[in-house]
Parts: sequence; C-alpha cells; structure tokens
Amino acid sequence: MEKSDYIFGLRAIIEAIEAGKNIDKILIKKDLGGELSKELFAKIKEYGVITQRVPVEKLNRITMKNHQGAIALLSPIEYCKLDDLIPLFYEEGRVPFVILLDGLTDTRNFGAIARTAECVGADAIVIPEKGSVSVTPDAVKTSAGALLHIPVCREKSISGAVKTLKENGYKIVGATEKASINYTEIEYDLPVGIVMGAEDTGISDDVLRACDALGAIPILGNIGSLNVSVAAGVMMYEVVRQRLKTLEI
Repeated sequence: MEKSDYIFGLRAIIEAIEAGKNIDKILIKKDLGGELSKELFAKIKEYGVITQRVPVEKLNRITMKNHQGAIALLSPIEYCKLDDLIPLFYEEGRVPFVILLDGLTDTRNFGAIARTAECVGADAIVIPEKGSVSVTPDAVKTSAGALLHIPVCREKSISGAVKTLKENGYKIVGATEKASINYTEIEYDLPVGIVMGAEDTGISDDVLRACDALGAIPILGNIGSLNVSVAAGVMMYEVVRQRLKTLEI
C-alpha cells in the first residue's frame, strides 16, 4: 500500500475527517482507549465514517510507524448517495440502470464489474457499507480506471437501496441460479436495477424476496456457476441488447 493511500495517528485522522477527506474506512485497534480516542470516536459518529476493529498486527502490516492504534484508508473517489442521483437521472431524461452488488468481497471481481458497467453506460454501482468491497486504489487499477468515471453509491444496506429504487419506479432484477426463468425472458425497458450476489452465497434472502424478477443464466457445462464478474457482464449486455433493439424499431 502506498503512503498516499492512508493516514495514521489519532490527531491526523481527526483533522482529516474535519477537512472532508474521502475516507474509505478507519481501521482501529480492538482495545484502543484514551482521551484522544474519545475525540476520534465522536468525530467518526458525527461524520458517519465507517470503521473496522482489527488486531494491532493488521495495522503494523500497513505501517510500523507510530499509528497510535488507528489508520484511515483513503478512497480515490467521493461516494455518491442514491437519493441524490435518482432525481438527476430523471431530470436528464434517461432510462437509467444501476448495478447493485450484494456482499461482493473480491476486489478483482469488483474492478471487472465496474469496467463492464462503465463500458455499457450503466448509471451507477451500489455497494453496502459493511461486508463488502469498496473503492480502493487496487480496485481502481483492476477496473482500468472505470471506477473514476462511474458513480459509486455506498448505502447502509442493499435491501434499503432496493427499497429506495422501487419507490422511485425501478424494476429490480436478481441474477440467480434459483430462478425458474431465463434472464433473457425478462424485459429491461424500464429503469432497472440488476442485483448480483456474493461470490460464495449469492444474493441474500431478503434481497431475493424484494426483487421484481429473478433470472437465471443457463449453465450447460459441468461447473455449476459462473464467476460473478462474468455473470454481471452477461446481465448488463442483455440490458444493452434489448434497449438497442428497441431503438432500431
């Protein structure tokens, strides 16, 4: 990790929060205490910064300098909020589609999905605050820079994001092998949100139940599933195919 990718030390992190730095999350030693840490926790609560409690060994792997039990990982981008983007899409007269990643954890998959999303003209990517990938320098590199060009929304939960989108007229489609219909049988002409699940467990049950439609990608070989970044690409290009076909009519 490059030195420019993080800030360490309690006072330095407090000042970074107050200055509005784009902080991805703050790694905090499990047993961190003291008066200055109380000030840091107050700032974290005030500004809604995401934190993660970690063993001190993890902090030491990032830097052996006097980190005082906390390291702030900086984000290359400023995250967006769905509530801000949704009206903007409609004002611009677009029929938007967004990609929602429910518990994705592999940075390479995230980067690959973001690259495809940018290529197909997707309007945004949505990730949850916890238990998920985030926009790190490695993710940006894997995405070939796409994550610098497509809005990324980090919401409290994917189920909450799905609810918000549905309330604003979006059709939510989940990609899952549990579906009884082929993904090509679903219509994507409305504003749409495509949900892709975690690499190991797929889409969570509450999000599955909230979807308006579930589509399966046919698997004809011996391996039971596609890599999630490949599956996401298949789903996104079906949206493009249908919409281009509509324009030709």
